Amino acid sequence: MGSRIAVFGTGYLGATHAACMAELGHEVIGVDVDESKLAKLAAGEAPFFEPGLDEVLQANIDAGRLNFTSSYAEAAEFADIHFIGVATPQRRGEFAADVNFVDSVVATLAPLLTRPSVIFGKSTVPVGTAARLGAMARELSSLGDAVEVAWNPEFLREGFAVKDTLHPDRIVLGVDVMTPGRAEEAAREVYADILAEGVPFLVTDRETAELVKTAANAFLATKISFINAMAEVCEAAGADVSELADAIGYDARIGRRFLNAGIGFGGGCLPKDIRAFMARAGELGANQALTFLREVDSINMRRRTRMMEMTREVAGGSLIGARVAVLGAAFKPDSDDIRDSPALNIAGQIQLQGASVTVYDPKAIENSRTLFPTLGYAADVREACDGADITLVLTEWEEFRRLEPAYLDSIVRQRRIIDGRNCLDQAKWRGAGWEYRGVGRR
Repeated sequence: MGSRIAVFGTGYLGATHAACMAELGHEVIGVDVDESKLAKLAAGEAPFFEPGLDEVLQANIDAGRLNFTSSYAEAAEFADIHFIGVATPQRRGEFAADVNFVDSVVATLAPLLTRPSVIFGKSTVPVGTAARLGAMARELSSLGDAVEVAWNPEFLREGFAVKDTLHPDRIVLGVDVMTPGRAEEAAREVYADILAEGVPFLVTDRETAELVKTAANAFLATKISFINAMAEVCEAAGADVSELADAIGYDARIGRRFLNAGIGFGGGCLPKDIRAFMARAGELGANQALTFLREVDSINMRRRTRMMEMTREVAGGSLIGARVAVLGAAFKPDSDDIRDSPALNIAGQIQLQGASVTVYDPKAIENSRTLFPTLGYAADVREACDGADITLVLTEWEEFRRLEPAYLDSIVRQRRIIDGRNCLDQAKWRGAGWEYRGVGRR
């Protein structure tokens, strides 16, 4: 017999979590204030692109295990276990995270609870948020200590979110160590099938659990910026960063993953999370501990400007009147997410330098057009590259990795390609008579 679960927020994190909890056999209700999003989900369609998610949604709606509502009262009546999966964006004009949406869920839900309940936070929040929300929930609920707030951070990779939810590499749970209740027991019930596979289950205090997610993202961001800093040195020295990454990646202490030089990281997590981490450390009086993250952020942002400069160099010193094809708009492949996308940022910078820019992406065109309406958009690779003086590959979709020079030879005006993700076979493109430039490559 499964648990009865409510998931608040049906964006990327919430919709995936709700569908996957139903897939595990629980009865789930997804809650959101956005009626159009709810209508789409109720029809078995995610409001964003994520491989495999639509099938899981549809199967569990059909099985009667997954429903959606805008009513907090309905959710409070239905479930004993509540997950918070709302957004924590960067605050306007500052580095800190905006936790208003998270606060609002607890403030609205707690007074409606009529029986002992556990609220699990999944959103990425500044350390100390869970303890504050726990106190808020006890104060606002007539149940007092029978309402618990615990933290259970998510570690989803866009493009692999369903797999990462159903087969995670670890489950982390932060509980109130001063007044432990039934949060651990509830989590073990919810994740019973996953734990039966032998997945590590780490139970800690709430502060450590909040920091696990933030620290993981800070480490990954640091690793990406490190290899991009090495790319800058390689370019200056005439070395090859891809071969360098292969060589140091064999060291088990370092590892090859996330050591891909290119145009840097983007998306809705890494950039905002490292900035929020710096801001929170400052509030705690530990700001010196994270000053290195400023350099991580600055190396990352510098990659975008460098790519625009490289395009200008290839164009002969000026982009005015140049026709530039940009392949890729999403911040990573297998996603339609363009939040803080380096690809779109670069396309915009190139356009501001006087170039005519046409963008193609397999999934992110609609989102891109909404955010960057002044860029040109194409329905496929050939349309984007038609008459191009320079072709840029800025998101490493499989479709772009597999491109053959001959496919574009008769379409482009000039055979010049810049590989912003080092995902193409440079020997093949050069051998076919193209001018090829990579990032930190010989």
